[in-house]
Amino acid sequence: MMGLAARLLRHRTGPAAATLLALIAGVLILVAMGTLVESGLRFRPEPRLWVTADLVVAHRTVSHTIKEFDGGTTTSAVALPEGGTVDAAVVEEIRRLPGVAAVSGDDRVLIGSPAAVGHGWGTYTFAGRPITAGVPPRADDEVVVDVRLGTAPGDSIDLVVGGTSRSYRVSGTAATGTAAVFFTDAQAARLSAHPGRVDAIGVRVAPGADRGAVRDAVGRLASAADVTTYAGADRGEAEQSANLAARSLLIEVGSAFGGYVILLIVFVVAGTIGLSVRHRRRDLALLRAIAATPGQIRRLLVGEAALLGLVAAVVGAPAGLLAARWVHGELVGRGFVPADFPMTGGLFAVPAAVGTALLVAVLAALLAGRRVAGIKPVEALGEIAVEPRRSGRVRLVAGVLTLVAAGTSGVFTLGGTGSTAALAGAVGMLYLFVIAVALLAPRINAQAARLLTRVLPRIWGVSGYLAAANLRANAQGMATVLTALVLSVGFGGSVWFLQNNLERQTIGQSSTGTLAERVLTAPGGLPANAAGEVRELAGVRAATGVRRTQVVVRSFDGIEPVAAQAVDPLGITATMDLDVREGNLADLGAGTVALSATQASASGWHVDDQAELWLGDGTPSTLRVIAVYGRGLGFADVTLAAETVAGHTAGATDDEILVRAGPDADAALAAWSAAHPGSAVLDAATRTRLIGIDLAIGAWLNRLLIGVLVGYAALAAATTMVLAALARRRELALLRLVGLTRRQIRRMVHVEQAGLLGTSVLIGATIAALTLGAVVNALTGSPIPYVPPLGWVVVLGGATLLALATTVWPVRRLLRIPPIDNIGMKE
Repeated sequence: MMGLAARLLRHRTGPAAATLLALIAGVLILVAMGTLVESGLRFRPEPRLWVTADLVVAHRTVSHTIKEFDGGTTTSAVALPEGGTVDAAVVEEIRRLPGVAAVSGDDRVLIGSPAAVGHGWGTYTFAGRPITAGVPPRADDEVVVDVRLGTAPGDSIDLVVGGTSRSYRVSGTAATGTAAVFFTDAQAARLSAHPGRVDAIGVRVAPGADRGAVRDAVGRLASAADVTTYAGADRGEAEQSANLAARSLLIEVGSAFGGYVILLIVFVVAGTIGLSVRHRRRDLALLRAIAATPGQIRRLLVGEAALLGLVAAVVGAPAGLLAARWVHGELVGRGFVPADFPMTGGLFAVPAAVGTALLVAVLAALLAGRRVAGIKPVEALGEIAVEPRRSGRVRLVAGVLTLVAAGTSGVFTLGGTGSTAALAGAVGMLYLFVIAVALLAPRINAQAARLLTRVLPRIWGVSGYLAAANLRANAQGMATVLTALVLSVGFGGSVWFLQNNLERQTIGQSSTGTLAERVLTAPGGLPANAAGEVRELAGVRAATGVRRTQVVVRSFDGIEPVAAQAVDPLGITATMDLDVREGNLADLGAGTVALSATQASASGWHVDDQAELWLGDGTPSTLRVIAVYGRGLGFADVTLAAETVAGHTAGATDDEILVRAGPDADAALAAWSAAHPGSAVLDAATRTRLIGIDLAIGAWLNRLLIGVLVGYAALAAATTMVLAALARRRELALLRLVGLTRRQIRRMVHVEQAGLLGTSVLIGATIAALTLGAVVNALTGSPIPYVPPLGWVVVLGGATLLALATTVWPVRRLLRIPPIDNIGMKE
């Protein structure tokens, strides 16, 4: 059968090319995304700081166990936003254990300028690298720096730590592989943002000691302190690095979009193959009429699909690897991924993508050919000559149930369960609606044709009458075309505009809610006491220090990190308006928290409730809710007092200071900024513009992935409509032979497309509006989404041009051929 399948493919290049194009694009996308995900999953960080340590004790994740409805339990864990710390007393407890040769606690110090990370010299002894030049630091004003910082022993270097610049003498240099600075242990402890706690603890086992016994003993101490022991290849997991963040990003992106991409490919490939088989039903029925068995028909279709899938793999897999390399370069260039992050060669991604594409193609061929294969030979040509009048009841019931599920998902999303749940619910809602349309498409087409039957003949005469008749007769056959158009309009009108809404709402809320006229910033952060100093300046009415952080809260399926801001409560209502809806923001202080309306709804918290959450370093905290506000996107979903997070963040500096002051304070603010090198005074408009730039950079990856989804949906619509148009050669030839002119036929086709396009656009736009409205309501509280002025023009105009171009061009091509040549041709 494979030989026959190959010969048949050569004689129907149009349908084969359409199916092949859909498969190639599908393999390309799957290989590209799969390579990124595989790179994240296979990445194993090598220790750089703890190279000679046998064990590392650290606190990098927080976990939470929930009970399911069936009585079982599920444990979810997330990485701590601030890295987590360990009680410094554990260092001495480990030191007293038998078999321990050396132990050191790492006081991690964030250095703002130059951008680097500081450690105590005791930690460097675990790095296993000799000093390149010079000697270890012996005084508190001496440091050893990495060669990347471009200094030499004896040089002086200015380091901004905690928003304050200090000058140090370089006693030595070392090649650590990162921008690192090593202080004396005493100085690192003084500079630490969390006194009494260390970032991690390295342990070296004495020669000849029982390593298993030492590990067990250290493990017991770590468990008592609610932290984790890392050994062997896992030691790199204990080090906070940009590569670990990149790994999480790649895995999260793949998890979030991978399933949706696969489902979209199933839609496209299944629809294309299904339409191709439908248009060949006479050929297949003829094979049945001459005694081909159902098994032979199925093997023929499977063989064709497999051959196309293999060709698609040969072309799509290398193209996917090139696309993955390009995406990796873009991610590095935009700062999402470090340049040294290792990318895999697709060892598992390529077979998985090819296998998925082949499986989808084969199953689609089997499903599409089940009716032809099951017809009795003597009835084959008669049964297949006419389109079935309606789809089966099973399809109708499944469509109605899917439609109900889509509505339920919409209600769930409208309930406002937080950003993650809202996004998942909205995209799931979109897919459920499209699946429902695919199942109900024959009946939708039939109802639309009935409505258009009264209108089309009155406007376009004979061409309108023929178009209405064709729409009624081909309601079943045009189901795939309707689904493809709805999919294209639905994706283009919903997920594409979602990012616009998020950016617009974030910038709008931030701009409206910022009452301060001036903003103080610095690349390395501002001193913790800077807000108090600024308040004392002449002309300043209020000043609020703001520190960006994250907290971990319970969600509907476990726990998740959410954005938070720690502020100096004094005068906060004068510098920012969070749109408080319940409670009073002036009550913010130690032991209290204010929440956005979205987060309060997601967590089920109200004013005066006790909110249980984890701070950024994993410290559990129970805080009283004192206010619920509306501008969570513009500021943060959680607002804490600076006193609450003191000692629980990686740094001890404010990211910015919002200043309420008149023009008479400009001179004083400029003088204060000049006394703090690196700081700058911005006006509120400049700050808003910079926020917009940061959002655009951060949204690039989302736009890329959304663009892939929308583009593939458009490809599906284009190939489907070209395939459907080319399959009409015998029909158009017959119309010409009975007397219709080319102009009448072209007009008939245009009218058909107008009717089908109008139905598709109406349904697709409705689905897009419901989906976009649901997610925007969940995130902002407003059910009316923002659509750019030309947004719907682009989506609807693009769909119209796509439909006309992919129909008019093939029909014009067919009409150039004499009808007598086409009337006797096969599909």
